[in-house]
Amino acid sequence: MEKITWKVDGMTCSNCALSINKLLEKKGLVNIKVNPIDGIVHFDWDHKPSLESIKNDIAGLGYAVKDDEQQVSSTKTKWLSTNKQRFLFTLPFTAILMLHMLHQWIPLHFIANPWLQLILCTPVFIVGMLFFGKSAWRSIWSGVPNMNVLVTLGSSLAFVYSLAGLLYFKNADYIFFETTASIITLVLLGNYLEENTKKATQKALDSLVKSQKLMANMIAFDDKHQEQIFQIENTQLKTGDLILIKTGEQVPIDCKILWGDCAVNEAIITGESIPILKTKKDALIGGSTIDDGIIKAQVTAVGKDTVLASIILMVQQAQAEKPPMQKLADRISAIFVPVVIVIAIIAFLANYFFFAIPFDLSLMRAIAVLVISCPCAMGLATPAAIAVGLGRAAKKGIIFRNATSLESFKTIQQIVFDKTGTLTTGQFTVSDYHTSIEDSEFKSIVLSMEKYSNHPIANGIVKDWKQASVVLWKNATEIKGIGVRTEDNMGNVFEAGSSKILKSQNATDSHNVYVLKNGELIGWVDVQDEIRPEARQVMDWFNQHNIKTIMLTGDLQQKADVVAKALGIQEVFASYSPAQKLKKITELNNQKPTAMVGDGINDAPALAKATIGISISDAAQLALQHADVVLMNKGLQNLPEALGLGKHTYITIKQNLYWAFSYNIVAIPIAAMGLLTPTFAALIMGGSDVMLAVISLRLFIKKVV
Repeated sequence: MEKITWKVDGMTCSNCALSINKLLEKKGLVNIKVNPIDGIVHFDWDHKPSLESIKNDIAGLGYAVKDDEQQVSSTKTKWLSTNKQRFLFTLPFTAILMLHMLHQWIPLHFIANPWLQLILCTPVFIVGMLFFGKSAWRSIWSGVPNMNVLVTLGSSLAFVYSLAGLLYFKNADYIFFETTASIITLVLLGNYLEENTKKATQKALDSLVKSQKLMANMIAFDDKHQEQIFQIENTQLKTGDLILIKTGEQVPIDCKILWGDCAVNEAIITGESIPILKTKKDALIGGSTIDDGIIKAQVTAVGKDTVLASIILMVQQAQAEKPPMQKLADRISAIFVPVVIVIAIIAFLANYFFFAIPFDLSLMRAIAVLVISCPCAMGLATPAAIAVGLGRAAKKGIIFRNATSLESFKTIQQIVFDKTGTLTTGQFTVSDYHTSIEDSEFKSIVLSMEKYSNHPIANGIVKDWKQASVVLWKNATEIKGIGVRTEDNMGNVFEAGSSKILKSQNATDSHNVYVLKNGELIGWVDVQDEIRPEARQVMDWFNQHNIKTIMLTGDLQQKADVVAKALGIQEVFASYSPAQKLKKITELNNQKPTAMVGDGINDAPALAKATIGISISDAAQLALQHADVVLMNKGLQNLPEALGLGKHTYITIKQNLYWAFSYNIVAIPIAAMGLLTPTFAALIMGGSDVMLAVISLRLFIKKVV
């Protein structure tokens, strides 16, 4: 299966997204995600049918698939191809038509000429039908009628009725050309305002996207091996290319420092603006900024493999997902248009036959029902809130892998923490040791053994004892989860590891590393791990908000208790293996909805099992994580904000859905009773989606912690 991501132009409402989703499902594609906010479509493709045929079918619905090259090169747009252009074109005709409403105060009797009104209305009607009419027909053909069906019906009924009044009845009471024009013009205005507000909901993600395209100083060599600097766009760089980055410049792409030192601001990725010192062999993330220093670096990743690109892709995919709350709204949206048409017919018949309202007024009330109805509001309620919530989170270095996690946060009653690398920094130092042999010999043996392990404790010992001499082993083997076994040239077997290597040794399980020679204990090493400075404040926040805090660690009970006491953690489970952690998380989940925070490597199974798995990661590890939420800055300080954003995004979704349903429930009867003209109905309908976006945009500034 190949993962495909397309940008699809022409989506005007959530029903458009449903139409595309339905088409792709018919094509046999899976894992389909269509985002009506930014037009991004994701799906898994097994090379059947061809991508070209899928593009053609999407084009048949009235939408256009754009690849990366088209997005970059397409700077010009066709005339009357945007809502802004259509609105500006129709506005003068409509404004003149509406002048006759002022005839009581201004003598503009020539505007009342029905033939002049027809001439003024016709261009507006043609533009409206080319846009709304084509979209309406294609949506009906796809099986998911959109809101343009209602606009087309309303404006067409007014136009045809007015035309009949002009040609057959020859009576000014039958002529409502200004209604046709005002409906089309005001809905175009509403669409244009909606586009702008939808773009505002995307502003955080858009700023990340813009950071992907930068100019780079590429280093090349001439035939005399003299260094030359060329400025090129970072999209032209390849893995292995050399680049020069100076103070104040953005890092154009993921790279590794070959020469020089620098202070780097990675706020665009991690949300942390304090500069980090980087030196030779350190990784730099594309989009971060060099605050001080000049470095030469080698490109390590390009295109979709970069950290920034993977963040953007994950956020886009999460935006396109539908949490449980949205599924009901989608089902209602799918049948909303036919239901409204039936309601409009009933409103006309009831007004004309039951209440004896004149034909023309009954028709206007039916048209008002068609125009004021807004299925978009229900379909966009969730995507608009999610776009803002995920965008704000991404700017703070909080990456949600799916939209369901946002909704799930509202249920969390307890949170489980791994210790090493999560509550602590993961940077170990030797705190104590004891040996029955010479100190220098013991350090040489331990250093030479621990070099074969990637465990954080081993790395800490190697760093502290790096001055010791190195023993050359005949063979060396790392035993996962236990330690290291080596053999010297004289046949002596050495083991270094946890208490599991002790076997029958009479020793207490109270030290980090035990060292054996030919099965006999020759010493032990203790290490200490620094507690994260922000950990206490974060634990206090959870305790104040009645969320139970639990530590689940593979470390010794004694060491775990010390950390738990220092941080105020309520319950501790120590000396647990990865399999035991998985079992314990399952047990805790069955009691209450549980979140787990870990480093995303050894804790992967438990993170996946928790109601919400939260991984503390650096950016380079991002692609390896399988948690629902990733905290990019390797720290806990943003954990309360992640929880708060999840809960408040859910609250915003509820507010949006409440507004969407309430609007339609109240507006449709008001229109049916004749309390609104079609013109005002069109104006109010356009404002409904804008109001929904405004509610969502509050999330950008709302206090969530």
